[in-house]
Amino acid sequence: MNIATEITPLFLLATLAFLGWGFWRARKRGSVAVWVWLQGSLLLMPWVAFLGLLLFGVYLNFAGFLLLLLLFTGLYIAVGRKARQLAQQELQARRDQLASSMTEAEVQAEATLEPAPVSSVPHRLSVEDLQAIQSIFGVDTFFATETIPYGEGAIFKGNLRRDPEVVLPLLMEKLKERVGNRYQLFLVEDPSEKPAVVVLPDEIVNYRASTGAKILAGALLFFSFLATLEVGANLFGFRLLEAPGRWVEALPVSVGILSILLIHEAGHRWMAGKYGVRLSPAFVIPSFGIGTLGSLNRIESPVPNRKALFDIAFAGPAAGGLLSLLVLGVGLLLSGSGGLYVPTNLFRSSILVGTLARLVLGGEFQSEVIAIHPLVAVGWIGLGITALSLLPAGQLDGGRIVQAVYGRKTAARATFVTLIALAVASISNVLALYWALLILFIAREPERPPQDEISETDGQRDALALLALFLMVMTLLPIAPALAGFLNFPNG
Repeated sequence: MNIATEITPLFLLATLAFLGWGFWRARKRGSVAVWVWLQGSLLLMPWVAFLGLLLFGVYLNFAGFLLLLLLFTGLYIAVGRKARQLAQQELQARRDQLASSMTEAEVQAEATLEPAPVSSVPHRLSVEDLQAIQSIFGVDTFFATETIPYGEGAIFKGNLRRDPEVVLPLLMEKLKERVGNRYQLFLVEDPSEKPAVVVLPDEIVNYRASTGAKILAGALLFFSFLATLEVGANLFGFRLLEAPGRWVEALPVSVGILSILLIHEAGHRWMAGKYGVRLSPAFVIPSFGIGTLGSLNRIESPVPNRKALFDIAFAGPAAGGLLSLLVLGVGLLLSGSGGLYVPTNLFRSSILVGTLARLVLGGEFQSEVIAIHPLVAVGWIGLGITALSLLPAGQLDGGRIVQAVYGRKTAARATFVTLIALAVASISNVLALYWALLILFIAREPERPPQDEISETDGQRDALALLALFLMVMTLLPIAPALAGFLNFPNG
């Protein structure tokens, strides 16, 4: 049986189970949590509807799916506004209740700004620095009730008195006045999902890649260049080691693949520069299957907020993906009169690429072998690289996007689910195994929190996240027999 036929029902069952579990948890936390659950569920509905219909032999064309996507995107934005409105009302009610329940003595105690009690655990901060940091809190921003040692810094628990987007700049300004640039401040959610402030030394959260790391990045780029040359050589029917003098023939393919990767990385760095965030060198992962599995980078300096984290993570796949689609489209338009001859059933390995190829090449898909332009291979590999980077796991672009939109807990769960999915996919595709190991040993941990982890992203970014994750699935998921029949693929 086709692997897609086996995986799709499991994917749908797992999705429904995940939604049911989320609703069960949300009910315990009140009406606002239920609305938030409903909003998140709407992100999955286009996938569930599309794949569910495929199981019954019903294929939505591009216009049908676009209509479905627009419908659920509109519902998502509307539900999101309602959820945020209810959350603001609940927060204000809690503040009013807290204010009305405070005794005159408590009000006076807050007004005097007594330092928060410090845990009995030995503290690595000097007494002077600790007292200076404690003095930045107040009744109009964040009132600290407890101080807990945390590594080289401290965690301050307490009550957030105003919107985090207002409080954070005030606290950061006061922190700089008291201790200069020696410490960085983060407004995060603690394990009980209550606001907390974390203060850490600047050298811990603001660092630069070592010389050894830069040398490693350069070496990986060189080996990736050789690997993409080998891919180009294979496309033209020879091996580079057996005919090194023909390397010029393979060079355009190598340049094309690495150019897509370069644009991808440039997108990250352009957006990071807008937010004043520094990134490490790109570590390009070589692969003799498709030339490269993409690149990884580290965020070396604090990210201002979740919107910035999303924008930095999204900019790379957006730039690389659009270029890949352009190259693929041009290649398909130039195909049909010669070039590379490949089995038509090769296009079964990607719903997105197979559907686009069928739409552009038309009746030529009825033959078992089809002629394609080399740009098709370059664009397809570029889309594959982009899709792999969008896997919702750890510190990959997709993992950072999920963390920005849904938070660290959901990002950690998404990483676990992604690793399981890659393990299943590795039965038929060894690249999935390589990528699973790469995530497991290098990039499985979530990205560190932004300085403002509490303020959420907006509906537009959430919709873009939905679109990016959907295109990732459509690129990596193979075509099921029902869809292949609809697209008039030859039997095989």
